Amino acid sequence: MSGEAAFIAALRGLATHPAARGLADDCAVLRFGGETLILTHDAMVEGVHWLPGQDPADVAWKLVATNLSDLAAKGAEPVGVLLGYALDADDTRFLEGLRDVLATYDVPLLGGDTTGGTGRRTLGLTALGRATCDPVPSRSGAQAGDTLWLTGPVGAAMLGFEALKADDQAADTRAFRRPVPRLAEGRALAPQVTAMMDVSDGLLIDSTRMAQASGATFALDRAAIPLPPSLPAARIDDALRWGDDYELLFALAPGVTPPCPAHRIGQVLPQGPHPLLLDGTPPAGKLGYLHD
Repeated sequence: MSGEAAFIAALRGLATHPAARGLADDCAVLRFGGETLILTHDAMVEGVHWLPGQDPADVAWKLVATNLSDLAAKGAEPVGVLLGYALDADDTRFLEGLRDVLATYDVPLLGGDTTGGTGRRTLGLTALGRATCDPVPSRSGAQAGDTLWLTGPVGAAMLGFEALKADDQAADTRAFRRPVPRLAEGRALAPQVTAMMDVSDGLLIDSTRMAQASGATFALDRAAIPLPPSLPAARIDDALRWGDDYELLFALAPGVTPPCPAHRIGQVLPQGPHPLLLDGTPPAGKLGYLHD
């Protein structure tokens, strides 16, 4: 067995509690007394999720923001976070960034663990949230006839990463360094959507995942997908696959208008031989990011 998809498939045999949602979602949804808790955990690896030598304050921001993005896709209100931290030679800037992001989103640090070691550093964060509506949105509810929407452009993180790697001081790299979790949008959308998730691994692969979970085919209109104004036309296919955008992808029943700014990018069709169509054709090649 090798690769992320195969490992997750094997884990499904262990994740039998209903809260795990069959590991087909980014969060666990746990009913606890009179509340419904939303739990998620994401890890980041040096050289994969951030560049060696990158400002640790930005690393702290991204670690928290990406986990909050998972909560946003459930319409959840953040309750707190638990940090798993591998110590560095100087942790001052990381602490400054952590303080900044927690204050920005009014999220308390509840605890966690620290460790030491050598080699590439891995950082982890668990985010806890409170559901704001019932049922809690999932990836699996889209129905044929629904419309597909996206809260904002994809591709800005890719451009930011490339500029940061090239040490382009004039370029805007914030989309990669300090992503914005769509928490307010997620709470507004949650009572209306039939399915929702955040775009973390690439629009095409995440659309495919939501279509497969829903037992449907998603038909996307390339011309309707929002992109950064600075994106060269030749890079559109790259932008649809790159990921790290953290916008919300969601489905709405016919005739329903989203309660927040969003772009209609396609429609849901009955399940066909392919889970995803782009301008009527199954997209070729690698659809997004997968860990080896």
